[in-house]
Amino acid sequence: MSKPPPPSDENGGLKKGPWTAEEDQILIDYIQQHGHGKWRTLPKSAGLKRCGKSCRLRWANYLRPDIKRGKFSTQEEETIIQLHSFLGNKRSAIAARLPGRTDNEIKNYWNTHIKKKLLRMGIDPITHIPRLDLLELSTLLSSSLYTSYSLNAHKALLGSASTSDPKLLKHRPRMSEVLRMLEDDGPVASQPVETPRSRSCDNTPPQRYSDFIEESSLVMEAMELSGPR
Repeated sequence: MSKPPPPSDENGGLKKGPWTAEEDQILIDYIQQHGHGKWRTLPKSAGLKRCGKSCRLRWANYLRPDIKRGKFSTQEEETIIQLHSFLGNKRSAIAARLPGRTDNEIKNYWNTHIKKKLLRMGIDPITHIPRLDLLELSTLLSSSLYTSYSLNAHKALLGSASTSDPKLLKHRPRMSEVLRMLEDDGPVASQPVETPRSRSCDNTPPQRYSDFIEESSLVMEAMELSGPR
């Protein structure tokens, strides 16, 4: 059975599809003079053949004067990540804490930028828990991300994840907590290698041999605790 054609202007139904500049101006003028009131009755009062939901979304996401346009700042990105770790995908709740940003804009920015960035950093974008199994050991040891990690951050991660109890695994530190620890401790300082042999020919920053062994063992232990891939 074929579906009936969608309602159009000609048969007195509601209009669907992209908004025109004329419709935008009608909606703007009406809200500036009368406020939006009840969205369900606004279209008829304003003379628009649109549903109330369409008018509300058009105003909230595109037409209201306080919308902030342009690239997200570093501070805004950090705020989105922190709020997402507590609120999940509640975009409207996140947008309410970012003046001028819309929930639709935040959703698009999360999916196109932040989510991919967290995955590249080895962070699970859903749980916000560091996942060393996302990175190969050789890549992790030579990456700038790894060299910026302090031993305290590694130990904090392992200390809370070194149990097989599923209930306790939920209490592993979130990404924001790990990043906070890293900011407090600072990057691992480059130190001369205390070995009788000459340094290797690669371009990686020199470290103390004992520190390198300890850090390597911590990484291996963390990868084992994270479970099979």
